[in-house]
Amino acid sequence: MKKLFVTLGAVLALAMAASAQEIKYTDANELPLYGKAIQETSGRYTRFPAAYESESRKSLWDLSLNSAGLYIRFRSDAPEIHAKWVNKNYQMPHMTEVGIGGLDLYTLTQDGWRFVGAGFTWKKGTHHERKIVSNMKPQMREYMLYLPLYDSIDSLYVGVPDGSVIEAPAVARPIASKPVVMYGTSILQGGCATRAGMAHTAIISRKLDREVINLGFSGNAHLDPEVARLMAAVEDPGVFVLDFVPNCTAERINEKGEAFFRILREAHPNVPIVFVENPFFPHAIVDEKTKSDIKANNGALKNLYLKMKKEGQKKLYYITNDGMTGDDGESFVDGVHLTDLGMLRYAEHVLPTIKKALK
Repeated sequence: MKKLFVTLGAVLALAMAASAQEIKYTDANELPLYGKAIQETSGRYTRFPAAYESESRKSLWDLSLNSAGLYIRFRSDAPEIHAKWVNKNYQMPHMTEVGIGGLDLYTLTQDGWRFVGAGFTWKKGTHHERKIVSNMKPQMREYMLYLPLYDSIDSLYVGVPDGSVIEAPAVARPIASKPVVMYGTSILQGGCATRAGMAHTAIISRKLDREVINLGFSGNAHLDPEVARLMAAVEDPGVFVLDFVPNCTAERINEKGEAFFRILREAHPNVPIVFVENPFFPHAIVDEKTKSDIKANNGALKNLYLKMKKEGQKKLYYITNDGMTGDDGESFVDGVHLTDLGMLRYAEHVLPTIKKALK
């Protein structure tokens, strides 16, 4: 009997090993990556050029290592999609681990991009492996895999069963030409979407079917000139969206806003620039200081916009916070960062102006 158990155990182990070998993994370095302002960054899944490490504030540089807004594109005829990735395992109490450090898979249908599965694991740590979607009819599909919003990716592999195809996409969607370049705060970086595809930059990208570059830096949208230079380095941008007010005082906007604007305008005289007001945070109905600060900061933004208009600058747009996140206060996790509902409301609020600017 003991010998039988040993034999069965050996067979089971061999079967499990064979099953594990059935999945072949492709290094995501071999697949096209989108969402970067420039390709020559400090790492494959980072957002700043290496030279910025000595130039930028440390807190800003560290956030540039987050893969917010980046996504891999590929196609496959596999009946299931797997992923293996290594991250820093950053955690926050008000945001899901799926949104912070997980993956988010979409496929292209006749109705546009549709969510099919999230990459996350129950086990704590930095090394993750996940079957994201399975039981599919084997046929060629286009995929978009969003990377983490608030974490850094050290390595990423996409797996399919042996015998299935995984290769570069055959369809150029979202459209990569004339991307929407968005600069902002933790909200724009993706806080606190439940998963990467629910960040409002990702929602906007899918609704426009166009690449959106996410230059959101949590707590650090301080109008640093090197960020403006990075935005200006984007090849043939479609529109610039400036959503930095939640991280700025009126004094900082008055001091640095015009210089930041002029870096963009001098590099791209004909590219539309959109100014976005600070959302009305729900606690401002009772918090008098917050209410006063929002009014002052938005006033400084409006003055900058009007000054540039009076100067004769063209293709400028201004988005107020009126109706930006609804009027029920239910769009927020902590009074500042957005729920998925808030992300969707924000996207729908700014989309008409972005579409108008792109035309």
